[in-house]
Amino acid sequence: MKPLITLFIILFAGSCFAQNQNVYFLKNDGRYVQDRDSADYIRVVNPPDSGSVYYNVSEFFPNGKNKLQGKTSVIYPLMLEGPCTGYYKNGNKQYVINYIHGKLIGDYIEYYPNGKPYMIRKYPYIVNAAYNDTGYLITAEYDSLGTTLVTNGNGSYKEFDDDFKNIINEGHLKDGKKDGEWKGIEQHMGIRFIEIYDNGNLVSGLSISGPGDTVKYGKVNYTAPQFKGGGNAFAKYLSSNIKYPGYEKEHNIQGKVLLTFVVEKDGAVTNVKVIKSVSNNIDNEAYRVISQSDNWTPGTMYGRPVRMYFTIPLSFTLKSRWY
Repeated sequence: MKPLITLFIILFAGSCFAQNQNVYFLKNDGRYVQDRDSADYIRVVNPPDSGSVYYNVSEFFPNGKNKLQGKTSVIYPLMLEGPCTGYYKNGNKQYVINYIHGKLIGDYIEYYPNGKPYMIRKYPYIVNAAYNDTGYLITAEYDSLGTTLVTNGNGSYKEFDDDFKNIINEGHLKDGKKDGEWKGIEQHMGIRFIEIYDNGNLVSGLSISGPGDTVKYGKVNYTAPQFKGGGNAFAKYLSSNIKYPGYEKEHNIQGKVLLTFVVEKDGAVTNVKVIKSVSNNIDNEAYRVISQSDNWTPGTMYGRPVRMYFTIPLSFTLKSRWY
């Protein structure tokens, strides 16, 4: 499936144990929006069942049909735990996966909209790893009629877009890993790419946008934007620049503001929006400090700078730091 050009930054860790239902409105690329009418789907996080410590996560399409059912140990950002099932708008299963502490573990089984199996990925359990989403093996793939294309990790693999209308990536698999030449398209960027792999490792890549517009890259085809100086510098910037509003401090008003913004191709911060409010003064302070942050180093895909959305929770507490 197509990559999401959206990144979530966790600046305040720990569980949120509010007992009320939490409702969020999201776009398909992961962006949070402020109202139901502009959302592609709705996320509802309910309190844990009796005897459980995990919140119940349900996502719904605007027509009310299920999009996802699972459990999480944290309300925001989600840290999924155990089995999780996704659904197409027609009600058929889209995928079945398993999580441990927010990491994909074991078999990820994806289906065509007609209900037939599409592919199986296997995610290893990596102790103390921050992420393991790129360490999977592709063990099986089938066409929409059920014919086997990849077996035991070997064969010619074809990856489709979300509508299963276009092939967006294809090449040879050896023991579940990409090997040799792979070709594909990135529809949102309007580019074609050719990549060379050796035992699952990217050796080099070439992205073509048009005549005379070719970019070479190597070993990585994606980099996330970051605040200049990295995460520690960003935390220091927040700590030095956020001023707790006087009225809220005097009246012990605390909470977590949820903001979204865009890092542009030149690193500029734009489109800052408050998605989840605490109070007008706290919201305005969170908006101010993010809007005034210095230009970031932009993210890249296939060797090219891209606009990228961020979602950030800023926690305003009188006993804790903001990061």
